[in-house]
Order: sequence, then structure tokens, then C-alpha cells
Amino acid sequence: MAASIVTPATRPLFPYVKWTSQLSSLRRRFRENQPYPHVHLKEFLDPYVADEMASEFPGMATDAWTHYRHANENKLGLAKRSLFPPLLGEVVDELNSDAFVRWLSRLTGVAELVSDDSVEGGGLHQSGAGGFLNVHTDFSNHHYHKHWRRRVNLILYLNPNWQERWGGAIELWDREVRRCVVKIPPLFNEALIFRTNEISYHGFPDPLRCPAGVSRKSLALCYYTIDSGVEDKARSTNYRPRPEDGPLKSSMIWLDKQAVNLYSQAKARFGFSDEFASKVLGFLSREH
Repeated sequence: MAASIVTPATRPLFPYVKWTSQLSSLRRRFRENQPYPHVHLKEFLDPYVADEMASEFPGMATDAWTHYRHANENKLGLAKRSLFPPLLGEVVDELNSDAFVRWLSRLTGVAELVSDDSVEGGGLHQSGAGGFLNVHTDFSNHHYHKHWRRRVNLILYLNPNWQERWGGAIELWDREVRRCVVKIPPLFNEALIFRTNEISYHGFPDPLRCPAGVSRKSLALCYYTIDSGVEDKARSTNYRPRPEDGPLKSSMIWLDKQAVNLYSQAKARFGFSDEFASKVLGFLSREH
């Protein structure tokens, strides 16, 4: 019998058989992992899918990127699905599909999750040498759907040949931000799925030490539940200093957090885009 041939039309964009067969143990790991529910999955996608995604990941010089450069972060973001390269876009669509969201609900125990086709707060992210993201919890409500409560994050790393000495490990901190409990390097085709709430502190706060021309690349997606009573409880991104951060840095983190909070409120009320903030709000982004 001739061997079957996998073509672009038939290749699975997410290996449901592989991960569904492990759901029982994954649910237990997710529930029991500290400092808050999470699971770290290696070889998340089939290798040929991940390889192609990495090869078509946009370069840092592409004009489509939004620059986030302020006291609490230094990174690039691209959240317009229409601008994603072909396979990256197809995989995003699959990870936002009903089938995947049902699988994710079973994994996390969060019922009635919904995906976000606009990839608000997610999308493609990239940071070069010196890039960082301070420890924080995420905004709680979708900026354009006030009843959508953010519940789960998925981050997929797309960094072939990443060296751990370059840094960039995502850090999961305890609820008082006194101790880093888990560090996960951003290694190729590895994914982190975690509950997001008021105590899920995470980030990569130390500047990257990768060589020029190398960047830390990831795909991030957010999943929500719909709750008509949540709009009055909305939280913006809550950055926090680490114990080793001195008084000056801690003050800058706090001041910048207040500015981000004001922008987040304005974004939800007036529909500002992050591209607008990148160009106009110099305090929040100094790239022009």
C-alpha cells in the first residue's frame, strides 16, 4: 500500500488526537500546578506546521508592527488577523475554532469559553535584544466587548535555535509578587496555557541578551467567558515591581501603570486602536 501523503489541504493544524488522548492527565496537571493553574506543552503542533509558521513569521522591520516601548515593556505586536502570513493566519483560525475552544474548556475546566477573532490583546509578538515585559496580570475585560471576561491565555513560542542564556523565559510569580515560582524558556513549538485573573502574575522582566538580528517570537491568544455583570469590575493591566527592583524603578513601574490604566479606559470608551497609541501617545510609546 502506498504511503499517505500529507498536503497543505489535508494536514492537521492542531493535533487533536494526540492531545485529546492526554486530557485526563493534562487536566490534573493544569489544576495542580503552582502558582496558579497552568500547563506547559512541548511539541504543541506537528513539527512541519511549526517549522513553516516560524519561517513565515514577519521580520522586525515590517511596518505592520505596533511598537510598545515604555517603562513596563519593550516589544512589538501585530494583532490584525488580515495581516498575518497565510499559515500563521490559518493556525490562529484553528485555535479560535469551536473544536479547539471545546478542547480548551475541557483542559482548563472553564465552561463556555469563547474565542476572539479580533485577537485583542494577543496576536504576534516579537522582542529583540533589550526587549522585556515587566511582571503583570492582564486586563480583565475585552476592550470592545464589555461583557467578555478574560479567562485563559495561550502562548506558543516560535523560536528555532533559541539559547537559554539569552533569557526571555516567561516567569510565573506568586500572588504577592515576592517569589518567581516557575520559569519557562521560550523554546520552539512549546506552549503555555494558563488561567488569567487578578493573581496570575507573569512576564519576562529582564532585558533579552540575544544577538542582533535575533528576536523572541510568540503567538498569543486570549479566551473569554460572557458575563453580563462584569463591566463594573474591569481591571486594566496591573504591573508590579519585583523585590529586587529598587525604589526608582518601582516608582516608574507604578507611574507607567497609571498611564496605561488611563489609556485602557479611553480605549474601551472611545475605541482607540493600539496603532493610534503607538503613534500619538508618546509616553506610552516612544517609537514614531
